[in-house]
Amino acid sequence: MLKKRIIPCLDIKDGKVVKGIHFNGLKEVGDPVELARCYDDQGADEIVFLDITATYENRDTMYALVEEAAGSLSIPLAIGGGVRHLDDFRKVLLCGADKISINSAAIRDPELINQAAQEFGSQCVVVAIDAKKNLQTDRFEVYIKGGRENTGIDLVDWAKECQQRGAGEILLTSMDKDGTQSGYDIDMLQAVCAATHIPIIASGGCGSIEDIVDVFKKTDCDAALVASLFHYGVSTINEVKERLKENNIPVR
Repeated sequence: MLKKRIIPCLDIKDGKVVKGIHFNGLKEVGDPVELARCYDDQGADEIVFLDITATYENRDTMYALVEEAAGSLSIPLAIGGGVRHLDDFRKVLLCGADKISINSAAIRDPELINQAAQEFGSQCVVVAIDAKKNLQTDRFEVYIKGGRENTGIDLVDWAKECQQRGAGEILLTSMDKDGTQSGYDIDMLQAVCAATHIPIIASGGCGSIEDIVDVFKKTDCDAALVASLFHYGVSTINEVKERLKENNIPVR
């Protein structure tokens, strides 16, 4: 079994780390570079920066911040938000990022996944998917523009297409669970893991170490994205990894 990864996620707005519930009610948490360094020291496997309003505001991503963070971290850095074209991939990678996450841009132009994978390698292409359950149809649907717009696209179909087009990973966020600290969306994750073979990163809903243990025991996810648990000092990355080891879940 491959070792599981613990990945702190830093949602960034106006240069500061923020956190909300169901993609709303954002509260400021701290400085992104300082937090990223702290998590690096604690033993994080990767760091994710998500510029959560770049796409909605139709602007470029935070190049200076990416460069500063990448220069001070010893672990991979993934960047999402405001990446719309192949040239944006190039710019962000030149700033020192290791992976690029695309969401709305991939929906608008799926060929971008193919182009980026061919140009830079699948290992740096992460497709982020925000999804929510439609209670009338009982299926999961894909949202874009920071969760503001329902595309009506079936989640599993889209995940399979992303894989076919060359995505190296899928970052799957449950909008129903986001910020609730009530545990990951196991049903959603199981559905996507069963339909794909590329790494799936679980996101949305982590509120305790047991939630992380649970997601690795009940799904085939390769990594857990964590925000509130670490941002508010409830647990450290070292504590999470120790608990995972106690449960015979391999970690780095």
